[in-house]
Amino acid sequence: MHTLLFLKFVLQSFVLGIVEGVTEFLPISSTGHLIVFERLLGLKNTSYMDMYTYVIQLGAILAVVVLYHKKIWKTLVNLIPKKGEFTKSGLSFWLVIVVACIPGFIATMIFGDIADKYLSNQTSVAITLFLGGILMIVMENIFRKKRHTLDGDKNVLYKQAIIIGIFQCLAIIPGMSRSASTIMGGWVAGLTTPMAAEFSFFLAIPVMIGMSLLKILKIGGLSTLTSPEIIALIIGFITAFVSALVVVKRFITYLQKRPMRPFAVYRMIFAIIIIGLVLAGLFK
Repeated sequence: MHTLLFLKFVLQSFVLGIVEGVTEFLPISSTGHLIVFERLLGLKNTSYMDMYTYVIQLGAILAVVVLYHKKIWKTLVNLIPKKGEFTKSGLSFWLVIVVACIPGFIATMIFGDIADKYLSNQTSVAITLFLGGILMIVMENIFRKKRHTLDGDKNVLYKQAIIIGIFQCLAIIPGMSRSASTIMGGWVAGLTTPMAAEFSFFLAIPVMIGMSLLKILKIGGLSTLTSPEIIALIIGFITAFVSALVVVKRFITYLQKRPMRPFAVYRMIFAIIIIGLVLAGLFK
């Protein structure tokens, strides 16, 4: 590969890694942002780019593992429940995560390919971003001010996990946001915003690992990739990890006292910008 072309390839991966790391856990849709930036960078919607998107998301997920390593380790050490204390065990914690994953897994198996085929374009993303922003404002006004049934020191219940899982099905639509869907589901289920956000972090761990492995297998494994493609994956992965490491902690701190409305407004503004770029013919 020519030196300038290779440098362009590296720069594109660096940009996408930052975009992924910054947006993955914010309620503004990392997938939607990646679709838009990939088009702006002139990248084609290939099976490699589809797989690349999920793999660099693993970098962002690794940031959660690092930041919450003490809690994760505690659940693993206390995996086997003591007599009469099942709900306090690590097994209970991860079973709740599994329960919350089930609705989204079923929906992805049924509608995932359809959504990827027909909705993975900048116009659809813009519409979903805008409508999702409106939905966030409405949901926050209705549910966030209600009395919550849980605080940050208690575990999510199975009934609440099912509600959150159902809402997470919305994330199949590119531009909706897994984080936004989970947080709105958390509001309906009675969780505080920080607790709902943290639950979305843990929920992303098995979801993104599973999806990444499926995408890698779908293209025939990493052995089918060229050296530049592998380098791009590594750069995107590391950049996403570092970016997410910075964002996640600050996001939770923000949610302790501030509303989600600014993120909803950002979604709508970004959606309008995307439509403007589409009408101007600036997408390749």
